[in-house]
Amino acid sequence: MLKKIRIAVSIILFSLITFYFLDFAGFLPESLHGLAHIQFVPALLGLHGILVVLILLTLIFGRVYCSSICPMGIYQDIVSWFSKKILKKKKKYTYSKAKTILRWSVFGATLVTFLFGFTFLLGLLDPYGSFGRMVTHLFRPAYLLGNNVLASIFTSFNNYTFYKVAIYSLSIFSTIVALVSLLVIGFLAWKNGRTYCNTICPVGTTLGFLSRFSLFKIQFVDDKCNMCGLCSMKCKASCIDSKNKIVDHNRCVTCFNCIEVCKRDAMRYALIAPKKKKATQAVPAFTYIKEDKPVDESKRRFLSATLITSIAAGKLLAQTATEPLLPKRELKRITPIAPPGALNFDHFREKCISCHLCVSKCPSHVIKPAFLEYGLGGMMQPKLYFDHGFCNYDCTVCCDVCPTDALVKLTQDEKHHTQMGKVNFIIENCIVYYDETSCGACSEHCPTQAVRMVPYKGALTIPEIEPEICVGCGGCEYVCPAIPYKSIYVEGLTAHNIIEIEHEEVEEMVIDEFGF
Repeated sequence: MLKKIRIAVSIILFSLITFYFLDFAGFLPESLHGLAHIQFVPALLGLHGILVVLILLTLIFGRVYCSSICPMGIYQDIVSWFSKKILKKKKKYTYSKAKTILRWSVFGATLVTFLFGFTFLLGLLDPYGSFGRMVTHLFRPAYLLGNNVLASIFTSFNNYTFYKVAIYSLSIFSTIVALVSLLVIGFLAWKNGRTYCNTICPVGTTLGFLSRFSLFKIQFVDDKCNMCGLCSMKCKASCIDSKNKIVDHNRCVTCFNCIEVCKRDAMRYALIAPKKKKATQAVPAFTYIKEDKPVDESKRRFLSATLITSIAAGKLLAQTATEPLLPKRELKRITPIAPPGALNFDHFREKCISCHLCVSKCPSHVIKPAFLEYGLGGMMQPKLYFDHGFCNYDCTVCCDVCPTDALVKLTQDEKHHTQMGKVNFIIENCIVYYDETSCGACSEHCPTQAVRMVPYKGALTIPEIEPEICVGCGGCEYVCPAIPYKSIYVEGLTAHNIIEIEHEEVEEMVIDEFGF
């Protein structure tokens, strides 16, 4: 019964989390982004109350998070299940000693790099973040392709239930990382079940430590056990030593396979007696980490000076124009544009685990993973780009779904006054200047009138910018028709600003009768 309950809960949570990433049509309610908040690392970084619940859950019932809540853990179970079906033979696991040095070395490296502001390793190894990248960069394009195929078939019969959507390549680097994660973790699961959870995953190491003190544990019933070894052969965590009747509770993920397979009821999941508590055997494994070690947090901001200096250089590029036609100039954005709610680069890099939920859910498709724009520590963290759209002035979806508060929640009014970047104008590239052709598209799409048209030559008007009231939405950059280089673009800011925008008050006209 316990195993059936675990499987049912796992299937429900895994399906909802996966389809929430895949859903582009808004079929699932937006409130389901709460499923991301119940993941361990997002709850830890966001300091959500659910973190206390997860810790208490582990201290009472063991690693049920790894067993039924973590999508990467469930993915490994699915791969392991398929391996049994495809190989058409009984899968036999064997007990193996814990890779204590390896798992705590990985955990220590992840912890130290995180404390020094280098969150890339945490984002790379976090099971939820890794699973999110797999869905976003591998499963989602296949899902959209399937939708487009169905749209073509249904449309041929004049049925428009499905509609075609664009499929973009978001990031080669992130796609490669997602593919490697899929293959490596899948291979380990195919061969040995939960190897990744018990050797590499920092969440598994943390919860494994806590589960040593859990109240309910898998345990042998000595007078019923005949040491047949069935429990060990079905243990996907390889943590049951049937010969010595020992269960390594550090690695046990409470899957209940051992209880299900035992024919003599010699395995049970029950409240363990305090007198059987043995903590001394595993103490040496944890002497590698000293949590009270002082950390020089000032190193987190070693990039700030360089990034701030780069802004001034960007502003000087589009200031002058001479009478002769100047050659067109390539757009080179120096500072990336962090999504709304990022506050500043330091906050963003420390909180973001690159799960790419914001990338999947952005309705305008303007968020994609960065490579080295934020530095080494910010690889795969999201940035704005305006090749296929611009940031909707009223949209706050990315802030709403972010599970770690890397993007803090913003109301629509707060979003309207958040400056993510500043507009820059390269007159040499403008078609009004170069071709003496009327345009004005950039001004028409600016929600704050940071770009407006002023008299130029004869009846022509040319853009004039006011960067101080620009919110950095990228509407002007997206619609600019200049080729091969845009004449107007948004330069990012290392820290978002709050701006005040003056709106002209429109007097209400009272019309008597018909107004004639």
